[in-house]
Amino acid sequence: MMQSVVHTVLAGLSAGMFIWLVASGLTLIFGVLGVLNFAHGSFYMLGAYMCYTVLRYVGPDFWVALLIAPLSVCIIGYVVERWFLRYVYHLALPYQLLLTFAFVLIFDNLAKMVWGAGSVTPPDLSTLNGTVSILGRNFPVYNLFIIGVGPLVAAGLWLFLERTWYGRIIRAASSDREMAASIGVSVPALFTAVFVFGTWLGALGGGLAVPYVGLVTTGMGETIIIEAFIVAVIGGLGSLKGAFLGALVLGVLTAFGTRFFPAFDMFLTFILMAGVLLVRPQGLFGTAR
Repeated sequence: MMQSVVHTVLAGLSAGMFIWLVASGLTLIFGVLGVLNFAHGSFYMLGAYMCYTVLRYVGPDFWVALLIAPLSVCIIGYVVERWFLRYVYHLALPYQLLLTFAFVLIFDNLAKMVWGAGSVTPPDLSTLNGTVSILGRNFPVYNLFIIGVGPLVAAGLWLFLERTWYGRIIRAASSDREMAASIGVSVPALFTAVFVFGTWLGALGGGLAVPYVGLVTTGMGETIIIEAFIVAVIGGLGSLKGAFLGALVLGVLTAFGTRFFPAFDMFLTFILMAGVLLVRPQGLFGTAR
């Protein structure tokens, strides 16, 4: 019993870290730009597809693919923010959601045109398939690596936003755009940089997911963005700390639901969200508006 519980917790933590990587970019973009980017899951999907493409046509070095793929998706993120999203910042939230949802449809169809409507399988990555014995049962080393990556990203974001000059500028601009502009900050350029960085986080999650999921499909973006939204709502919109905690809880809860209560898997997730919102409508670490 203990062996099963420990392995389920570890599986949940590794799944939660993928949700965190997407939710971190989603939360950062909302916290600074005030935009709920529904297309963020598409950047996760494109990161996976681009990683597959590099592996398939450039070489089987996964770490090189992981470097190239998210950067290539950042170019798409730059285009989306610079020539589309920038013009809806002042509009109501439904208009922003409609625009970003339109990009979900566009990116899904572009992916089908480029890579086909079915799933694609990356080249053999057997070097990442090692296991380690935990309580007498093998557990994938790559999953342990992912469990370590999540907190490192969280710590890096905290250090960047709280301990660097550029991070302080970002926090100032998110609090008062007019005041930041009055002291010489180029707010539009800053927002573009934050959006591109958020895009990179989502695409990084997609690239890291390639060895984990084994198959890359167009539907993976929609699945992860729903989970990322749930995490963002539970933790509090705009709170990176809340998104990280929410991703851990959701990942572990989903793992236990899949393992012990498969018929109530999604039900447990929405019960958790409803329970948090009943007690704290603004989320665990959100602020009342």
